[in-house]
This record gives sequence, C-alpha cells and structure tokens, in this order.
Amino acid sequence: MGGAALAAGGLLLPGTAQAAPRLTTPSPVALDLPTVPAPRSERTAGSALRPFGRHLAFGADPSQQVVVSWQVPDAVTAPFVRIGVQPGDFGAPVAAEVRTLVSKLSWQKPVEDQPPVKPTTVTQYYLHAQLDQLIPDTTYYYVVGHQGYDPAGQHTRLGDVASFRTAPAPGRGAGFTFTAFGDQGIGYNAAATGHLIAGLDPAFHLHMGDLSYANAGGSGKTSDAYDARLWDSFFVQNDPVASRTPWMPAIGNHEMEPWYGSDGYGGMRARFTTPDNAWSQSTGIYSWRYQNVGLISLDGNDVCYNTPANLDYTKGKQKKWLESRLAALRADSGIDFIVVYLHQCTYSTCHDNGAELGAQQDWAPLFDKYQVDLVLSGHNHVYERTDPIRAGKATRKVASGDTVNPVKDGTTYVVAGGGGGGLYSFPVSDTYLGHETGNDKPVPMVVSERGGHEQTVKVTWSRVRYTGYCLVAVDVTPGAAGKPARMEVRSLTEDGTAVDRVTVQRG
Repeated sequence: MGGAALAAGGLLLPGTAQAAPRLTTPSPVALDLPTVPAPRSERTAGSALRPFGRHLAFGADPSQQVVVSWQVPDAVTAPFVRIGVQPGDFGAPVAAEVRTLVSKLSWQKPVEDQPPVKPTTVTQYYLHAQLDQLIPDTTYYYVVGHQGYDPAGQHTRLGDVASFRTAPAPGRGAGFTFTAFGDQGIGYNAAATGHLIAGLDPAFHLHMGDLSYANAGGSGKTSDAYDARLWDSFFVQNDPVASRTPWMPAIGNHEMEPWYGSDGYGGMRARFTTPDNAWSQSTGIYSWRYQNVGLISLDGNDVCYNTPANLDYTKGKQKKWLESRLAALRADSGIDFIVVYLHQCTYSTCHDNGAELGAQQDWAPLFDKYQVDLVLSGHNHVYERTDPIRAGKATRKVASGDTVNPVKDGTTYVVAGGGGGGLYSFPVSDTYLGHETGNDKPVPMVVSERGGHEQTVKVTWSRVRYTGYCLVAVDVTPGAAGKPARMEVRSLTEDGTAVDRVTVQRG
C-alpha cells in the first residue's frame, strides 16, 4: 500500500525497522483535482478545526494494513494519526495525506438554502493515513489531529478516541462475522441500518455502492442533480460505526460523478482509500482476503446496459483481471470461500432497476467456472436471494434454513439494496422467513439489452423476497475436527429480525 510504518514502540510486527515518522503534509495523489491550497493567515486557527467523518478501510492484507480516513472543515497543516494499544497511550504522529476536492456551485443543486452572497466553489478536505506492518489480531486505539489540535494527552475527550482490530494472520483465527448492504443514503432508515452494524460488531462491512446519493440522478451525466456537501452528511452519519469497523465500498451508478475526471471517479479517489490493486487507478476494483475468505470488489458500471455512461470503459481489463483473481483464489488451499460484491444485480426480479444482462454474459460464466460461493449486490432497494444458479438456471430449490453446496449446486446471488434508500417493489408477492407464500410459478425478470431496449423473461430461481430495509450478516466458521468450513448468510431487518437464513458449505 505504500503506507507509513508505525514507530510507536511495540506496535510493529517483530523484526521490522523503526524510523520516526515525518510530521508533514504529503503531496496530493494524482486525482486530476486541484492541489491543496496553502493555509492563509486569515483562515480559522487549527485549534478550532475539528476532524469529522472518520472511516476505516482494510488494505489487501487486513492483518497488517489499515487506512484511517477523515475530513476537516478547512485547510490544516500537518494532519496526522496517533495509535496505541492502550486507549490513552498513543505513539508518535504518523503523517496523513491530504486530498482536496473542489466542486463548482454552478454544477450543483444544493438541497439546503444558500445565502445571497456565497462562494462559487465548495472545497472538501479528505485526509488519509495508511498504516502498514501492524500486528495481526490486535486492537489499536487512535486519534486524529493536525497542527494546533492534538487530542492525545491528559485532556483527550472520550469521543476523540476510536479503535480498530487487525485481522488474525491467515489460518490462525477463529470464526468471524461480516455485514453488507447497498444503497444507503442519508436519513433515519440509513442510520438505523448503520446502527445495526454496530450492534453486530462485525470484522468489516461491505457497502455495495450508491453510498450518499449526493448525485441524485445516477446517470453519470452532468445533467444529474448533485450536491457535493451531502457527502459530509454521509460521513457524519456513519462516523460512529465506520470509525471502528472498516467499510469496504464498491462503486455504484450514483458514484459516477462526471465533474471529476474522465471516468467520473475522482471524487471516490479523494474520499476513500481501498486496495485498488487490479491495475493503476483501478478505482473500486480490487481483491483482498480475510482469513479463509477471498473477496473481490467489481465495478458493475463497466457492464451496465441500462446506465451506460461507463459501459466498457475498462475495455475488457476488468474481465481479464477477474478471471485471473478467481483462478488464484480458487487455487489457494487457505481459501475456503470466494465472495464477490458489486453494485448492479446479476440476477434480480425487481423491475425498478432490473437485472444486468452484461453481468450475466461477461461475469456469470466465470462465477460458474471458479465456483464462486456468494455474489452480493445492491442497486434494487429490496432483499432477494436466488436458489443456487449455474448457467443461468436454478439447480434446486433452497428454502430459508437449508444448506447450499456450491461445488454441486452453483452460486447463490443475494440482492441487499435495503440499506436506507427509498424502497422498490417486486412484481409478485414477498416470501420470506415466517411469511412464506406460494412460490412455484415463474417470475418475470427485466433486463436491458446493449442498446437499452428492455426484455422480460420468466425465471424460477427467485426464492426469497422481502420489501424492507435490512442488511446481510455472514457468519464464517473455519473447518475443524473433520467438519467443513461454512458461511451462514442471514438477512436482518433494522430491529434485528431475520427474514432469511441459508448456510453455504463446500463438501
């Protein structure tokens, strides 16, 4: 990741060198964005500028790599993070990188009233500290600050301190839980699903795109209604959870912000630091592992026929990379399960956004070939789970409470787009745990062809449907004492009620 090694005594992996970190502001990364303006004497003093919107992410090796990210309301000098293994004992400052995002008001339709005299631009300051060579399976406490504001010391406020836990080294950990949803937005339902994450205390959270809805249109065109400052509200809303649980986002169509660079992802590159290890600037396309689970984040905009602003923008690179990563993960004896997450739905019977024919054509055959265990997506603001699918067809019925063997049965696809955005609907009745309805007749699925024309086909694999806000919780149990590894996949409403439960077990 190119992150700074930590110099605080006892916080590094054994045998690593300890060099004092520099307390400087690194040069901005190549984002096709304006450079950081130098603080001016008339700006607010650093002591009055408080960090907000903290959010964590793992690197490709979560046992050693964590990124701490946050915002400040104005330009600051020498931003940093301090960490320690005790809440009040923080090490030397580790320099953070400043990424400045300048947005013209002329692009935007602000959702709040604007004063008669207003600036012509909105400037947002995103800070990222990439931590490497951490000790596996260790809880770290941290504070963030800058020149004039250092919360470490005897006057540290409780709210200044957050924590994270690194993953165990591969093969050395016990079971763990991760959560996932897409299409969160800002509001009380979005806050409720976020608070449910906190209650479950997962090892990490997957966000399957359409994060803030700052770009309300989602078409990837400059005609979209947009308000850059909604991202501030998004990060503030999620700070209590995201400051402690790493969030690993995929890119949705509402993250195509065409004002920032040719691919529209300059805003995402400013706000988030994810592994992005497919190729240079492969924004939102990356792979990583947590214990016995290999994870792959894909950019569904690349194969999206019904929102084609970025259709084929990788010119086949993503598909080629996907196959190489799937082959490598499936050949790794330490990987039991492969989980792919993305925004658009490969398979779904919700008609609001439909299913993605491009994903069915380009990616589903690879999921079949390499026996992908679980594919998670958002896009449709509902919950839906398929029967296991191979070659586009259901292999058998799997009701709530049953077990799937991906080796024999195929891949299970889950749509979990009930993170907080306004709900969609199904063309047929819901059917979910404790509220099962007759579900033996084919269900219509809508897909868009490459030219945008829609077609409807009948399918039989839509097994569980729930219209409501919810998230997915996946409980992973390693194999032991002759018992195979398993993943229990649950869908939970805002109050924790289960609407679906299925076990994925190989062998």
